[in-house]
Amino acid sequence: MWDTARTGENEMADDLAADTRSLIATAPPTFATVEEERRHRLERLAGVCRVFGRAGYSEGLLGHVTVRDPEHADRFWMNPVGVSFRQIKVSHLVQVSHDGRVLVGDRPINPVGFRLHSAIHAARPEVNAVCHAHSVHGKAWSSLARVLDPITQDSAVFFEQQALITAPRVAMNEEQGKEFAVSFGDKRVAIQVGHGIFSTGESVDEAAWWFIAMETSCRAQLLAEAAGTPVMWKADEARMMVGALGNSQFGWASFQPFWDEIVESDPDLLT
Repeated sequence: MWDTARTGENEMADDLAADTRSLIATAPPTFATVEEERRHRLERLAGVCRVFGRAGYSEGLLGHVTVRDPEHADRFWMNPVGVSFRQIKVSHLVQVSHDGRVLVGDRPINPVGFRLHSAIHAARPEVNAVCHAHSVHGKAWSSLARVLDPITQDSAVFFEQQALITAPRVAMNEEQGKEFAVSFGDKRVAIQVGHGIFSTGESVDEAAWWFIAMETSCRAQLLAEAAGTPVMWKADEARMMVGALGNSQFGWASFQPFWDEIVESDPDLLT
């Protein structure tokens, strides 16, 4: 006999997924050459840094975004130390080997940050990009040593998709980087206690969107708990949102309005 309640849930999930697909007018581009794809990734990486800077995530020398090179799977591009997120250009970006040696470019990188990113990239070949920045609400929430609850539609997308990482606080060597990656597991995002948010994606666009959505969700829950006791979504409803809005294409598409704004207002980022 059919489980009619379960069948109804499946139908609602299918309807929601169909509605979601109708929102996505474009798809990630394809490329004729690896050089074209590399240029695209570098432009989007620079754009993500500018968007993060405009959002107030830039803090001194801290914060790093990496994207895997499309030709060499064990090499990554990232923002260098000492250039504000608000001023990053494509020409500032550096290519780094898996062990942290700068192969292209002449600017230094954050070695501790790169150990964490490199370990995630090595453990998860499907992850092409990792974002981390010291955003205010992400830092504040991380001090509570809890994952976010599904109290809004936005935070419901992260239901059962978050890792809570308690150690190491600072990765001083390769082994500690690997320990961090093991704690991260196969989750989309992570909250490192006393540090902040990390996000991953098949594209740097996607990883950036999950970071932005996590930061605003941290802010929303901090505000809600300061005012009272938030009501959580039911688990099955939250899982339905994960299925509809928690995929790579939706994450990529959600970042495109940010890209359109920043490339129009900051054309120098492409230089």
